[in-house]
Amino acid sequence: MAKKVEKERFSVYEEQAKAKARAIEHEAEKILQNAQIKVKETELALKREFEEKLSELKEDYDRRFTELMEKEMSLKQMFKDELKHITLEKQEVKAEREEINRLRQEYERLKREYEERYNEVLEALQAQAGLTMEEAKQLILQKAEEESRAEIANIVRKYEEEAKQEAKRRANYIIAQATTRYAGEFAAERLINTVSIPSDDIKGRIIGKEGRNIKTLEMLLGVDIIIDDTPNAIILSSFNLYRRAIATKVIELLVEDGRIQPARIEEIYEKVKEEFDQQLLEEGENIVIDLGIGQLHPELMKLIGRLKFRASYGQNALGHSLEVAHLAGIMAAEMGGDEIIAKRAGLLHDIGKALTHEYSGSHVDLGAEICKRYKEPDVVINAIYAHHGHEEPRSIEAAAVCTADTLSAARPGARREVLEAFLKRVQAIEEIALSKPGVKKAYAINAGREVRVIVNADLVTDNEAYLLAKEIAKEIEGSVQYPGEVKVNVIREQRAIEYAR
Repeated sequence: MAKKVEKERFSVYEEQAKAKARAIEHEAEKILQNAQIKVKETELALKREFEEKLSELKEDYDRRFTELMEKEMSLKQMFKDELKHITLEKQEVKAEREEINRLRQEYERLKREYEERYNEVLEALQAQAGLTMEEAKQLILQKAEEESRAEIANIVRKYEEEAKQEAKRRANYIIAQATTRYAGEFAAERLINTVSIPSDDIKGRIIGKEGRNIKTLEMLLGVDIIIDDTPNAIILSSFNLYRRAIATKVIELLVEDGRIQPARIEEIYEKVKEEFDQQLLEEGENIVIDLGIGQLHPELMKLIGRLKFRASYGQNALGHSLEVAHLAGIMAAEMGGDEIIAKRAGLLHDIGKALTHEYSGSHVDLGAEICKRYKEPDVVINAIYAHHGHEEPRSIEAAAVCTADTLSAARPGARREVLEAFLKRVQAIEEIALSKPGVKKAYAINAGREVRVIVNADLVTDNEAYLLAKEIAKEIEGSVQYPGEVKVNVIREQRAIEYAR
């Protein structure tokens, strides 16, 4: 009985389950139908969209294809036009080439005809004038050269006079400014020093037994000691100002001390030499400070101090260098240059003169070498080379130093020179002038600073006289050594003389 009840209950559950399954199956079929409908709708929408896009692309393709076809037609037409133009130009070039060939042939024919007639004329001229073709050619060239020389002289004279007037005006202004703002003293250096002594008895003690003291003095000091009848005085002679100054101080101390013997002489000499070396450095430092040119190497300052004991043509080297420094600074400032560097270059331009007694070579090369060693500016090196013509001035400051050096050396009384050297220089200047064709006489005047050249008026024209002055000046520059400048004055005059009887 229980089994039967259980079986009926199971059947009921089974029916319920089947009913639910059918309901679920029906629901699934309905969902599937709805999904299929949506898929078809989506497929139709995509198809419509595809067809629209395809239509747009086709229209764009047709439009671009039409444009390309139009461009292709245009390029083809352009190419045809260009080809036609090139063909025409080619034909024109061919025609011009043929014309050139025809003209060349005509030119060759005319040239041959001209040469034949020219030779005929030359033969006729040679027969008439009695000259060969070469002689006639030389005559014509000579005449052309004379006319060209006169024309060139006129042009050169005109423009150089204008340049000289302007340059002279500006240069005179600058030099006037420099010289009015600086007035330095100068004095010629002597070759002897005189040492005063209290009595003539000291002369015997200076000579010493068998001349030992005076021999020791001359050997150590490097000077000649002249003891003569001059009362209360001993003369020291030497070209070296430094040695002469040391010798003067040593003898003054020996006379003051009274103990004059070889050992004491050596002791005082060493002491004085050390004091002088220290004084040179101090003097160089004071000069650099006074000029306001910045720092210098101690060795350069010592050499500046030594310039005090150097001289050129009797002019003190330190006084000359200071004068050049001041003048160069003033001129550089007037011309828009660096006043300080110009002063520095002016002070150092002759620094090599402090070394020339100990080393071989010119003071220019020695000065440039020592300044390069101590890292001086290029402007200073150029000024050292330029002030004696070894280089061209490359700056306003170097040019100012060259001008100031000439101005300082050329002032009347600033320098003196040996008579023999002066006479040789004057003679050399006159010989250069007399060697030129057309010169009758030449006179060196004004202490050799001017040469007056008198020319034959029949052989030298006014314009040629101008060129002759330039040639003489250039040759003097190249072959004669002289301080300052030499003025070349060419004089040409025509005198007409007749007598009334």
